[in-house]
Amino acid sequence: MTARKTLLDQDGVQLTVDDAVATVTLTNPAKRNAQSPALWRALAEAGRLLPGTVRVVVLKGEGKSFSAGLDRQAFTPEGFDGEPSFLDLARGTDEALDAEIAAYQEAFTWWRRSDVVSIAAVQGHAIGAGFQLALACDLRVCADDAQFAMRETSLGLVPDLTGTHPLVSLVGYARALEICATGRFVHAAEAERVGLANIVVPLAELGAATDDLTAALLAAPRDAVIETKALLRGAGDRTYEEQRVAERAAQARRLRDLAGLGE
Repeated sequence: MTARKTLLDQDGVQLTVDDAVATVTLTNPAKRNAQSPALWRALAEAGRLLPGTVRVVVLKGEGKSFSAGLDRQAFTPEGFDGEPSFLDLARGTDEALDAEIAAYQEAFTWWRRSDVVSIAAVQGHAIGAGFQLALACDLRVCADDAQFAMRETSLGLVPDLTGTHPLVSLVGYARALEICATGRFVHAAEAERVGLANIVVPLAELGAATDDLTAALLAAPRDAVIETKALLRGAGDRTYEEQRVAERAAQARRLRDLAGLGE
């Protein structure tokens, strides 16, 4: 049995690894795990530090809230110490602005990579950037007190941390537009009903339910899960016939591997 190791613990992010399971924890409950550019860099680094043994990544937040979104200090004229303020970014070139936002997005992109399955364990508030971080994961286990809201539009902004694509994929265009344009709360029961949450449990059972899902994901052979995830992720971009071809190719690889004939 491999001992649990801490690979990262800085800027409100902790990464621990226990053999096939990595846990990324947001560790600033006093600020309801509010997010900042420093936190985003730490999240991106967590993705780079994942050992090859990891199959499942669990994302959770300490305290009463998963993440209340962007730290309001970002909206002050001075912004964060050592970081460009929003006003500074707006005054810069198109190229510099685009590059800065792209760097922020790196914290949100690696959760869906093909070799891992990621689970967000959500309690309390998941607002704005917090909502988008939960959407960045493959699966969401929610406590019955979970509340999602996309407040960017209400602030004159747009959701730009990779959340729009998975939101539309999960709930459809019309509901996604309504959720974003109104900024309203989506409570746990609705989240489960519309497909945002895979499962909703009492708050006291959130950890156990996440552990159960993790164990179920680890029960299947890793390569079969990787192939299946790739098939499902690509299905929306393929025609029916293209998906049939992709299924056949994936199954051929699995059969050859099981027969000891793989590369």
